[in-house]
Amino acid sequence: MPLWICFTGFLTGNAQGLNHKQENIIAISALTAKGNMPSLQVAFNTGLDSGLTVNEIKEILIQLYAYCGFPRSLNAINTFNTVLTERKVKGKVDPIGAEPVSTDLGANNYQAGKKILEQLTGRTEGDTKTSYAVFVPVIDSFLKEHLFADIFSRGVLTYQERELVTVSALFSLGGVDSQLRGHLSVAMYNGVTAAQLTSLVSIIYSAVGLKEGNDANEKLQTFLNRNQNNTVIEKGIPGNSISARQNKEDCTIFPKGEKITNDNFFGNAWLQQIIMADTLNPTQVGSVTFEPVARTKWHLHPAGQILLITSGTGYYQEKGVPKRIIKKGDTIKCPANVPHWHGASKDDELIQIAITNTTKGAVVWLGTVTDEEYNK
Repeated sequence: MPLWICFTGFLTGNAQGLNHKQENIIAISALTAKGNMPSLQVAFNTGLDSGLTVNEIKEILIQLYAYCGFPRSLNAINTFNTVLTERKVKGKVDPIGAEPVSTDLGANNYQAGKKILEQLTGRTEGDTKTSYAVFVPVIDSFLKEHLFADIFSRGVLTYQERELVTVSALFSLGGVDSQLRGHLSVAMYNGVTAAQLTSLVSIIYSAVGLKEGNDANEKLQTFLNRNQNNTVIEKGIPGNSISARQNKEDCTIFPKGEKITNDNFFGNAWLQQIIMADTLNPTQVGSVTFEPVARTKWHLHPAGQILLITSGTGYYQEKGVPKRIIKKGDTIKCPANVPHWHGASKDDELIQIAITNTTKGAVVWLGTVTDEEYNK
């Protein structure tokens, strides 16, 4: 049975590994890139009815002008405006959502964009310019200063969601294989799984068409087969190679979640909040993914904590006690009010399930774990 027949119920929550928000982001992005305004009008209504905010949809369309051009983006924006007007006449009140972050970085735009690109790909860019940047240097400035500094730093959508937007558009456009391979790698680096990409392709089948779906499926399977040992070694954003990394997402229990941006963690770490504490149950549960070298600050829990290590290798240390190596399958009982830290080893990521009792208060963050303490 062709794959597309199995997914005729797209946007019903049946697509494997995708939530409703992701499904609608994919459909809107794919239809915008294809220029199918009648179907896009339906997708806008479905997205709003399913919980997408006005600003989230606007942000999708703003980003898409960089990948499928102003004509497609402007047509979609006009269509979206029409949809909102019609819904307002019908008495529907759609949530506006979070406002975008100011992106006026002035003379620092290039370096800011370069830093965001490095976060997206996981690779520090050297001084050697890629061929397109040597041939037309200004395009490198446009990419760094505008696409990554101005657009990717606006917030509203996560990096993972922005990569779903881009991959969906590139699949629909066709003829952009190099860029598609690069963004597939970046998407997986930012937590999109192979199962989610397969479901994304099913939405291309249903929303865009059989030809585009077949082509997308062939491109995806080729990409996944080339990386069947779970090592992603592909080109990143056009011309920028990303380093090899173990793509363990398909072996993990929970999604990677959102990147942690506060200063209580060193390095790159992600949190998927599984259970929030409330008045009925004071226990919160979260899955935390640490990249190599990433770790928490010293901290303590007034009612203690339990850590279940589900993947990788890392360290755990209580104040005054030598650090210990922790691996997949280990369990750690963090005593109440005892300062400690935990994180990944130098060469491997670490994934943990943190079970925290909040009856006596929230976590208390202390000082930074120094390099000397980490390396000792």
